[in-house]
Amino acid sequence: MPRNALADFATWSYGLAALGYLAFAIRMALGWRHNLRATLLLCATLATVLWALGAFGEAVGHSSPMLLVSNVVDALRYAFWFLFIGSLLHGGQAAGSKAPKPIGRWTAVVAAVVIAGSLASSNQLQKEQLLEPFSQLAYGLRLGLAIFGLTLIEQLIRRVDPNARWGIKPLCIALGAVFCFDLFMYAEAMLYSRLNADIWAARGLANTMVIPLLAIATARNTGWTIEMHVSREAVLKSTALMLSGLFLLAVSVAAYFVRFAGGDWGLALEIELIFVCLLFATLLVTSGRFRSYSRVVISKHFFSYRYDYRKEWLRFTDTLASTDAGQRFEPRAIMAMGNLVESPAGLLWLPDEAGVFKSAARWNIPAVDAAEPREGSLPEFLQRTRWIVNLREYRQTPEQYPGLDVPPWLQSIPNAWLIVPLLSEAELMGFIMLTTPRTAIEVNWEVRDLLRTASHQAASYLGQMRASEALLEARKFEAFNRMSAFVVHDLKNLIAQLSLMMRNAERHRDNPDFQRDVLSTVEHVVGRMNKLMLQLKAGATPVENPRPVDLGALVQQVCAAKSGANVRIAIELLPGVTTLGDEERLEYIIGHLVQNAIDATVSGGDVKVHVQRDDRFAVFTVADTGVGMSVEFVRDRLFKPFETTKQTGTGIGVYESARYVRELGGDVSIDSEPGVGTTVRVCLPLIGSAALPPAPLREVA
Repeated sequence: MPRNALADFATWSYGLAALGYLAFAIRMALGWRHNLRATLLLCATLATVLWALGAFGEAVGHSSPMLLVSNVVDALRYAFWFLFIGSLLHGGQAAGSKAPKPIGRWTAVVAAVVIAGSLASSNQLQKEQLLEPFSQLAYGLRLGLAIFGLTLIEQLIRRVDPNARWGIKPLCIALGAVFCFDLFMYAEAMLYSRLNADIWAARGLANTMVIPLLAIATARNTGWTIEMHVSREAVLKSTALMLSGLFLLAVSVAAYFVRFAGGDWGLALEIELIFVCLLFATLLVTSGRFRSYSRVVISKHFFSYRYDYRKEWLRFTDTLASTDAGQRFEPRAIMAMGNLVESPAGLLWLPDEAGVFKSAARWNIPAVDAAEPREGSLPEFLQRTRWIVNLREYRQTPEQYPGLDVPPWLQSIPNAWLIVPLLSEAELMGFIMLTTPRTAIEVNWEVRDLLRTASHQAASYLGQMRASEALLEARKFEAFNRMSAFVVHDLKNLIAQLSLMMRNAERHRDNPDFQRDVLSTVEHVVGRMNKLMLQLKAGATPVENPRPVDLGALVQQVCAAKSGANVRIAIELLPGVTTLGDEERLEYIIGHLVQNAIDATVSGGDVKVHVQRDDRFAVFTVADTGVGMSVEFVRDRLFKPFETTKQTGTGIGVYESARYVRELGGDVSIDSEPGVGTTVRVCLPLIGSAALPPAPLREVA
């Protein structure tokens, strides 16, 4: 924009900033809190008012004294904001005390800020106008203050207790925005060796816009007492941010001198320098070795313990339980253990069925074709001592591991480092070999204790996985055995049909009708046995083929096939009773119930079969005058598998029959009395009627 219009905009910008911060300071003074933090906040606000007034005077009259005041007070404004943030970083107040913890070390920071502002101001006094070129030193000092302010904000938001972050967030956003604006302005000035007039004019209005956020933060923290905690992640990222700022400053200064001393080649050399530095920074950021080295250095020099145990344990358990990309448990166990000690690769040995330890999984390392018997030196040593073996230490002083003879295959791995046993109670379930870490790590008591605890967790996961696999295998065998029991029961019924046919063959072998029945029966038995063989091979239940079934015709067919028994079978059928189901399975159920009635009835007794209907069901009833069953047996045992009253029975027929009837939406009820007989009533849904929901099997009173 034109110079006059820009000056008017700057006048309004800094005038509004002065009025806004003055109103905020008056509001704070009226609600005085009588503590050091409130005092520092008020001082920072008043310093901001003076800075805005100085810039306002420069925008109006281009006065050098006002310019000096604006720059000195700007430095003082930074100093008070740094002191205020520093007081928050020192944590909350002690109980019953009005004074926060000492902040004496921030005096050096304030002194450095004032010196930097003075240097920048004295340099600027040599110029007649604000927008004339400064020295790179002045811009660099102001850029450094902005970076330092962002570092403090980053530490504050990370160190505050999560429950108190709601109260501090508006302050961090407000001051972070102010420091980011200054960072952008002075970085652009260093690049072009002069301040951008439009950015400088907008600076006052940008500072005004954050006043509501400061007011919200003040309202949320009436006493400015904030509980802090310092995590390794916060220190690591804060240090990375500080180093990044210093790196950018160094690159800028180096680029300036290259341009200054490079003559005609200066600009090209500056571009090459910046490119190389950015490439180097990218390599450092993406380097796993550099990150590992940084974590180790920070843990060693900033904390009394190496590990943030909460974070490490969460990461360890998350890695063990992760199912990303379908990765098996064994490689995840190696990865989780290696991440604890910055190891990039490893191998896992587990015992086979013969008890020989073999390589079961690997992570970032070639496969090793080796085996170690359970009675070998290494497994025996790990089982006996439960030690973590440091192979470097073993090579230097083998006497520290008495009784250990490292096998040749392990010695042939050049970067083998640690052997971690996986122990579950007193059993050695396996061991993990980890390779040399990305950065040097001292294997002290803390590392050993963490690895030992993690190995117990990994071993418990491994034991649970093995138990689950064994349970799954047992369930497969159980399903196969149950299916086999059903097949055996069906074969028994088929054999009974053939036996009955053979008993009648001597008397009726010359009867053409009997011969036709024999051929039909044999054909039926062969077809049924072929289906049973297919079912046994496939391990599945029979394929359903539901269709309308004439229940009366099916009952008459079954009873005709069993008419050769030494009991009388009386049939009473209501025509046209049709249900929906698999004809073969229904034939099996009816045949089984009729055969049970025949078996329970003494020679010369009676079996009555009825087929009728009610409003919704087709009803099939079988009644005999046999030995009967007790009420307790019918209630507690009859409908369970492998429960029977017959000498040669399997106890499968009633269970399977009742289950299928219930699947169709029907019901089975039994009325029995010892010495009197048994009546079985089967209800099946009629075609066109809504099936009842599966009902529990019950005894008829």
